[in-house]
Amino acid sequence: MKKSSPKQARAAQRGAAPAHAFAFSRAQFQQLCHQAIGHARRLGATDAAVEVSEGSGLSVSVRMGELETVERNRDKSLGVTVFCGQRRGNASTSDFSEAAIARAVQAAYDIARFTAEDPHAGLADAADIAPPGTHLDLDLYHPWAIDSEGAAELALRAERAALQTSRQITNSEGASVSAQHSHFYAVHTNGFEGGYASSRHSLSVAPIAGKGDGMQRDYWYTSMRDAQRLAAPEIVGRYAAERALARLGSRRIGTRQCPVLFESPLAAGLLGSFTHAISGGALYRQSSFLQDALGQQVFAPHIEIEENPFLLGGKGSAPFDDEGVRVAPRKLVRDGRLEGYLLSSYTARKLGMRTTGNAGGSHNLTLFSKHTQSRDDLPEMLRKLGTGLFVIELMGQGVNGVTGDYSRGAAGFWVEGGEIAYPVEEITIAGNLKEMFQGIVAVGADAYTYGAKTTGSILIDRMTVAGG
Repeated sequence: MKKSSPKQARAAQRGAAPAHAFAFSRAQFQQLCHQAIGHARRLGATDAAVEVSEGSGLSVSVRMGELETVERNRDKSLGVTVFCGQRRGNASTSDFSEAAIARAVQAAYDIARFTAEDPHAGLADAADIAPPGTHLDLDLYHPWAIDSEGAAELALRAERAALQTSRQITNSEGASVSAQHSHFYAVHTNGFEGGYASSRHSLSVAPIAGKGDGMQRDYWYTSMRDAQRLAAPEIVGRYAAERALARLGSRRIGTRQCPVLFESPLAAGLLGSFTHAISGGALYRQSSFLQDALGQQVFAPHIEIEENPFLLGGKGSAPFDDEGVRVAPRKLVRDGRLEGYLLSSYTARKLGMRTTGNAGGSHNLTLFSKHTQSRDDLPEMLRKLGTGLFVIELMGQGVNGVTGDYSRGAAGFWVEGGEIAYPVEEITIAGNLKEMFQGIVAVGADAYTYGAKTTGSILIDRMTVAGG
């Protein structure tokens, strides 16, 4: 990645090439994959998998009305995995010459020959792969032909809107715009072959309110595969400013137990803790607080969690998983009961099960409650909270994946009688994820998608809040 100074960035604005131009075609990637596979077979490999990828992008940041950085990235890679029976080796190269690819394949083969056998190693079973011709177009690639000057202007508009919201917005940590594009193609000796292009674009701003010891910072962003669907810079800037202003005058509160409402972007983090606990790696290592929980009640009975790999334009959408295995919509949680794990071929074999098409992670998870009504917006969720804590920021990584113990630094608002009373900071919230999942009282209709996870605000009946 190349990073420029502000002076260089201004010069780079003139005559910039579109950030979305790829140097290699799909046909070229396909040829490189077959070239590497052929070399692996000639060496005597029993199986092999090759993936070729390329990415390019542009990132621009501004601060207090001045251009700070322009970063351009363009990278490419060929990765090869070779199997000698149940011994595995892998290597990669960014050089696509015939000699360099041969060296990478040879390196992977040599590693495989001297690696200990693993009875669970191997490509996905041929019966599980997504056959060519069945790969759906999921609307994942929307090139954005923006140059550094255009990106800087969008970032400046967002920051300007934040600064103009109120005289109490006194500073800024900056605003940024990013446009990223990539594509790949993979060929495996089990019959899988395929690839696709994708894009991801974003705009963010982080204003500061107040002065001295009373300063408060917050931020907001918008991120989409299609730049045309990004929120307007002025909307992002004003909302980020309003969030920072709302936190002025924050105070500590005493230690107590009370209900806690997680703002929807943070509620997606609870969903992330759940997905980690049901992932094959955590399960076969016996390091999950949901060990052997399949079929058991793990959430309140009104909670459902769905997975949909085929959501058009979704951040977690894919026509197949990272191993080329077919994927399909399904319910992970029904009536609060766990109905499925997240398994790759390897972790499934370790557990004596079958892959669920989740090599690489989950695909567009949505958590919802069967009790949620369309009127359950954030004000209604605050009324359901009654008296308790509304959390809008979490700090630290205090989640124990083995026990489920949960302890995070937090900031937000103290709520009384269903109305925000005052902002709070420098507190800690604690509980256990098993009890927290079972204690979900309500899920808001204010659904928000954070990455590939969607949920409304989540109200938990009781947690420990520790303050000063």
